[in-house]
Amino acid sequence: MKQYEYVHLKISRFYGASMEEHRAIIDEYAAKGYTYVGYIPTKIAEYGKLKEIDLIFEKAR
Repeated sequence: MKQYEYVHLKISRFYGASMEEHRAIIDEYAAKGYTYVGYIPTKIAEYGKLKEIDLIFEKAR
């Protein structure tokens, strides 16, 4: 059986802005024994721009 954790992130509203917060979160969860498995868009703006996502992590129970 797997255990999942979801981390909600808001994407910067500034066009072309760099976002690196996800790297620290992935490193943090890896240190806890989780594996990053992907993301799910949770809010999409006009023209398909991602506004918010959930990072998904898993580990064996």
